Amino acid sequence: MKFAEFHPGQVIEAGPYLLDEPELLAFAKAYDPQWFHTDPAASASGRFKGLIASGWHTCCIAMRLAVDAALAGSESFASPGLAHVKWPHPVRPGDALRLRATVIETRRSASQPLLGILRWRWQLFNATGAEVLDLEATSLFELAA
Repeated sequence: MKFAEFHPGQVIEAGPYLLDEPELLAFAKAYDPQWFHTDPAASASGRFKGLIASGWHTCCIAMRLAVDAALAGSESFASPGLAHVKWPHPVRPGDALRLRATVIETRRSASQPLLGILRWRWQLFNATGAEVLDLEATSLFELAA
């Protein structure tokens, strides 16, 4: 989508993305090697009663879905960061995740008129409807004169 196609209140949906155990384990072993992400036996007796995905992996899945649904082919070139990120429920192997991205604001920069600024809320939900990710992102777009 091009920057001009985004508008406040707009909802963009994508997915599902099916997270399997081998992917969950590979990501965790490479980037977040805590026992509750990497050890099926130990995690079975832990607080979550089984493996859970890294929250950072969950963010990466949301990014993949946002690119597929809205950012591929756009003028987007960077993000200055997130206002917040929350993981209200764990993601488990076998979860089918869906993205709901809600546009909060679109505007041109006052100091750089060829810079578009998009603020949007990304939420990921599992197949039962439980929210597993909630974040607010800002995306920057390089606009033509």
